[in-house]
Parts: sequence; structure tokens; C-alpha cells
Amino acid sequence: MSEKPKRVVVGLSGASGMAYATDLLQTLRCLEGLEVHLVMSQGAKRVLVEEMGKNPEEVEALAHAVHRSQDIGAPIASGSFRTLGMVVVPCSATSVAKIAYGLADNLLTRAAYVHLKERRPLILVPREAPLPIPTLEALLKAAQAGATILPAAPGFYTKPQSIEDLLAFMTQRILDLLGLEYPRAPRWKE
Repeated sequence: MSEKPKRVVVGLSGASGMAYATDLLQTLRCLEGLEVHLVMSQGAKRVLVEEMGKNPEEVEALAHAVHRSQDIGAPIASGSFRTLGMVVVPCSATSVAKIAYGLADNLLTRAAYVHLKERRPLILVPREAPLPIPTLEALLKAAQAGATILPAAPGFYTKPQSIEDLLAFMTQRILDLLGLEYPRAPRWKE
């Protein structure tokens, strides 16, 4: 029997919070034996440039495989493509709604749908504020469907000294939810 592949799918959608995504991708790249599959929405590409001054190719270089959002025939669109899970970071309100209601109209939302149907970890990292009722309802629906909702809300009990410390907190939470070991941030009372 073959060993389960160590793959993670990372989706970037068009919300503010690209620093969370790049920190996660840089950290995942450090994990030996882990294959990172990336899909970015068109909105994500725009926010990446606007928010961080990075072109998409710089971020794509952090992944082992890059899939175009229009390519719904990509491997990550199939349940037979085994992964440890998927993270959508940042996850826009539009992506939350599409995922919550199974609207798989692009590769990012299709891959998320596959993770839900296959009962694999799907972590949505919304970074919107304030949250209107339609988004709250979509977040609840996504959670009921099996997604983990992890708001981009770093903790301060670790006494962060920099933005990097705040990013590390969120990355550590994502790694924990995926079952991946890598010391990225201090833990409570450890």
C-alpha cells in the first residue's frame, strides 16, 4: 500500500490579507516532503499587487505546482487527487458564499467543494470587517458543511513584537489544523 501523498492546496482569493498568504506559503515551502498546490483568483492577483507590490509570479514561485483559476480540469479539481487539506487565505466574502453554497464556478471554489465532499480539512481564513448578515450566514453554512472558519485574528497573549509575529501566529494555527509540525510561533504556556 502506498503512503498517502503529502500535499496541501492553498487558494488565494481577492480579499485584503495577502501577507497571511505569503507567510503561509513561505512556511509550507520549508516543510520537507510537502507538495504545495496553489490557485489564485483574478481578484487575488490584483490585491497582491495593490497591497504588497508583488507580482503573482513572485508568489507562484513559492508553490510546487500552480493551477490557473479557469482550469477546472486541474488535478486539484478531483476527489481522487489526495491532499492533507486546503486553505483559502485570505478568503473573500464572495468566495465564502460560493464555497458555502457549492458554487464551483472556478478552480478555487471547485477545489474547496472537493475538499468538503471528500471530508478533507478545508480552512477558510476570512479577513473582512465588519461582517454583514449575508457573510455571517455564509460562514455558518460553510462551517456546517465541514469547513473550519479561522478568522485572520491573531492572538496577543504571545506578546508579539512585530507584524511577522502576528503573521506567524496565524500560520501556526493553520499548520496545527492541517496536522503539520513546524515551530512557527510560541504556544500558550510552552
